[in-house]
Amino acid sequence: MAEGKNSQIGGQAVIEGVMMKSKNFWSLAVRQPGNNISTKLYKSVSIIKKYPVLGFAFIRGIIILIETTMIGFKALSYSVNEATEEEIKFSKKEMAVSIIIAILFSVGVFFVLPTLIGRSFSHFFANSVAYNFMEGLIRIGFFLTYVLLISLLKDVRRLFQYHGAEHKTIQAYESGEELKPENVKKYSRLHMRCGTSFLLIVMVVSILVFALLGKQTIMWRIVSRILLIPVIAGISYELIKFAGKFSKYKIVNIIFYPGLLLQKITTREPDDSQIEVGIKAFNKVLEAEEKLTAEKNEAGEN
Repeated sequence: MAEGKNSQIGGQAVIEGVMMKSKNFWSLAVRQPGNNISTKLYKSVSIIKKYPVLGFAFIRGIIILIETTMIGFKALSYSVNEATEEEIKFSKKEMAVSIIIAILFSVGVFFVLPTLIGRSFSHFFANSVAYNFMEGLIRIGFFLTYVLLISLLKDVRRLFQYHGAEHKTIQAYESGEELKPENVKKYSRLHMRCGTSFLLIVMVVSILVFALLGKQTIMWRIVSRILLIPVIAGISYELIKFAGKFSKYKIVNIIFYPGLLLQKITTREPDDSQIEVGIKAFNKVLEAEEKLTAEKNEAGEN
């Protein structure tokens, strides 16, 4: 086995496939009905490169979250076409509407609704910190219930298998392993940088942030929850980035263990054919990055 590597490549499961994203590219590999694997590569240029100020800590997380969400929707759209071999096109307007609906649903269910429910129990808590903590537990309860319910769906379970294939592929590469299904399958399907862990961290960080606000009227509670979501996302991104960077330390794994535990639900053991798709997607962005690096070296760039 070769020496371990820090790839900084992340990904996402899509319909019958895997999306992988590196610093400068993102790729997609999808299993088609005829059993072929369709692959596609896209250039990914973050707005942070154009406006470096957006790359500062606690700001970059918000920007990366927005960019990742947009890429995720594009990847899902492409995967549906490839997995069904039907031409289904989404206009930019339809894509924007879909993203807005998804955001409104998430904010409404995981931030506004717990606040409204928490109000019913406010008379039991004279201490504002305890009250905010109770509201946070309701929020986490909603999130866990949602994850458990969707995991019961057959199509989602298959999606979670591809999620496992994505993680195993990244784990194998970062451990210095040759990317072959028989090698990749032995690695863990849990990964410290997973988006599932990020979402759980968001829930926990929201408890701490909202606890600082004290007691407010119900209107201001709802408004403050919505307005502080970017702040919470920025903090959570820095924490997940820290966890990924120092994941070799036991104390870090203990602190972030709940996020790994949650991945036992949002990932499933993939079969060899799904792992093969994950490898194809990973190799696509890896080769593109290596080629770009070689071109820069030839041009005398750093």
